[in-house]
Amino acid sequence: MTEAPDLETEAGRAAYRKELRAVAMPVRTAGLALILLAAVFVVVASREMFGLTEDAIIIGYGMLALGWVLVITAVFMRTRHHRQRMQTLKRETSS
Repeated sequence: MTEAPDLETEAGRAAYRKELRAVAMPVRTAGLALILLAAVFVVVASREMFGLTEDAIIIGYGMLALGWVLVITAVFMRTRHHRQRMQTLKRETSS
């Protein structure tokens, strides 16, 4: 982690929001992309387009589930980062 931002100032809070948005960004982005791809895959498979059968819908649902697992994992990673950052900030201010 980098030096803790000063949350008493607007610039410090903006820097912290930017830092928090960047936490687990690749995981969150991959999850959302997989959810969108899965939705398209399920629709295409349900209409039996491109030679996909209805059995392929199961694969689409699996992709959908994996996408949500990634998004929820990103939320937990961000929450853990925030909790650790606040503990670090509390230790620095109490010293």
